[in-house]
Formats: sequence, C-alpha cells, structure tokens
Amino acid sequence: MKLVTVSNYINHHQIPLSDALDQTLQQREDGSSYTFIQTEPMEEERRKMGWEASLKECPYLKFYYKEPELCETLINDADIVIFGGVEDESYIIERLKHNKIVIRSSERLYKEGTWKAISPRGLMKKYNDHTRYARSPVYLLCDGGYVASDFHIVRAYPDKMFRFGYFPRMKEYDITQLLHHKKEKGYLELLWAGRMIDWKHPEMVVKLARTLKEQKVQAHITMIGDGPCREEVLREVKQAELSEQVILKEFMPPEEIRKEMERADIYLFTSDYKEGWGAVLNEAMNSGCAVIASHAPGATPYLIRDGENGLVFKSGNQTEFTELALRLIRDAHLRTSLAEQAYETIKNEWNANEAARRLLVQCDRIAMGQPIDFEASGPMSKAPIIAQHRMYGHLKGDHHTWNS
Repeated sequence: MKLVTVSNYINHHQIPLSDALDQTLQQREDGSSYTFIQTEPMEEERRKMGWEASLKECPYLKFYYKEPELCETLINDADIVIFGGVEDESYIIERLKHNKIVIRSSERLYKEGTWKAISPRGLMKKYNDHTRYARSPVYLLCDGGYVASDFHIVRAYPDKMFRFGYFPRMKEYDITQLLHHKKEKGYLELLWAGRMIDWKHPEMVVKLARTLKEQKVQAHITMIGDGPCREEVLREVKQAELSEQVILKEFMPPEEIRKEMERADIYLFTSDYKEGWGAVLNEAMNSGCAVIASHAPGATPYLIRDGENGLVFKSGNQTEFTELALRLIRDAHLRTSLAEQAYETIKNEWNANEAARRLLVQCDRIAMGQPIDFEASGPMSKAPIIAQHRMYGHLKGDHHTWNS
C-alpha cells in the first residue's frame, strides 16, 4: 500500500503516528510506503515552541512548496491519501474527480458555535467540500468528540466517520513506581500548562487558588505558559497574595512540560470549545496525573470516562471545577485510581502505535473494497453523533443523548 498524508505542516503531536505508519509499512514485502507531505512552511510561533526540532528525523517527509511536481505525483498515485489541516482543496481535487480513496482528518467545523451552520455561503462550501461525496470513497477521521455531530449537520460521511485524534509520544512507566515518586516530594502538586489565551481559561486556576488559600487547603499549583493573558494572571496572583500557592513558569519545550507532569498529582484542563483536541490531556494521562477536564475540548469525550480515568466538569463552571479539585485533593485513593486508569487508557488504546495499527487495518479493508469494520472502542471505532448541547450530560452519565 502507498499511503500519503497531506497537511499544512507536521508537528510533534503527529510525528509518533507518522513514525508508526512508516515503520509498519516498511516491514511489508509488497513495496508499501508512507509519505507525509507538508504544504506550507511552519509558522514562526510554532518554531519557537520547538515544533520543528524533530523534522530532520522524518525520512518520509516531503515539502510541496519545494518539490510540487513530485508531491503531486505522490498524491495522485497513492492508494489512499489522508488529507487534513489544509483549506485548499486543490491538492486532492484530482483524486476526488476520479473517485480515488481519500480519508479526511478534521477537527470540528463549528468551534465558535453551531449557529454558524446556517450561513448560506458556509453551507455551500461544506456541500462542495464534503456533502457531495457522501456516496464516494471518502471517509472521515474525527479529531475530537464534536466532529461527527458538526459533519452530521451538513449530512456528510454517513456511517463513514471514525474516532481519531492526536497521539503525542507515549512513555512507558512502572505506574506504581511513578505514583510513588510523586508522593515522595511531600506535597500535593496541581499543574496547568498551555498558551495563556482567553479560551484556555487560566483565570479559572487562579480562582481555584483563591479558594484553596481561603480554606487553608495544603496544595501547590504550577502554571506554565506565555500569552496575552499572562500579565493578567500575574496581576491577580499578586493582588490576591497567592505567591505561596501559585508558581508561574514561562514557556517550556514539550519534553520539559512532560517532566513537570511526571511530578504533578493533578492536571487541570480548562479549555473551552475552541480547543479542537488538546494533546496535553493525552500527555497528562500518560504521565499518571489524575485529570480534571472541561467537557468542551475535543479530546475529553474520547479520552475521559468520568469517575473512572478522570473527572469532567461543565466548561466554564467555576463552582463544579473547584468542587472536583477539592474532592481530588482530599481523596488520595480516588487520585491514585484515576491516575492508574488514565495511564492504562493511553498505554493500551490511545497511543500512536495502536492508532496506526487500527488505521492500516481499516485502510487495507477500504482498498480491497471490503465493508467497514469499526473497532469496538478507541481509535477507528465509530464516531458517535452527540450534539454539543448534550455532550456534558452524556459524559456525566445521561446516555440518552445519542444521534440528536
């Protein structure tokens, strides 16, 4: 099989999956191959965040803007093309015209609200890009729990949508030993990391710190990141005299943040619907953190089973967020149980090697014209259609929310 991924640029969240696909296909004896085609140079902001550091280690990587003719040939001659992260449809238009297999990979359409679905211009573009291929060999990898519902609104990819996402590099630990090391530091550590922008809601963590101080709760919070909200966070920490409760650290490379996660007991994930996925959730779970996650980011519905491997709060609900944090701080047994199950979720199911294996199984079936055989759960299982306004209830246990 010749498999090609086309995206705007590769990043450190995509490299583990691409590595796994490349290595697996190279092991086949039928000339199978994998190529990742990057269509544009990486943004300077992403380079500063360390996203470009590992590109020299990607032998399968090609650059469309450097070798357009070669890349065009690779795209047109591939058995299957995975296409995502690119607004320009011209890269795959010839494949679509000739009914060649395309697997789209997409975050949600309506991060700012499904009300945008009523735009006539928007609906026409969605029809041209997606809906008209309902009966064609075009499939969808749903990079987040809200993607299937968004595409269902425009009647695209009926019964051809798979759960998928991003798969940061997985680390294997002795989870018992890792949790023991966390306890050895002698205090309880809560962690938040990310760009300090409004839709990631760092202010919720500062408000939590105020409550912990008022109630004399012994716990420490570390916040890592830069961004336009950082000065406001610093000001609030200073005004509330929270310097003993909260430490703010500037941006760190991904590997340094992972080390912080390995020390942390609880991870706080506060983003709203504008967070298409949120790979910090994968990383925190892999690092043995007990997670408190907003229901709104795309990763939460796929990765978190409330009360089993993490706790879910309604996005923006400070009261519920604070109550869950206090519950976890006071309940060591629950923290340990959630952390262990979070680690097992990533180790056994939501990791790059397992996602690549399942994706290639499905690609082989599709290429041979066989019916889709969805996985029972995890990557490449059937993406459930759950409306945005019903997701919180579904995650908290109200399962009468499907296909609505």
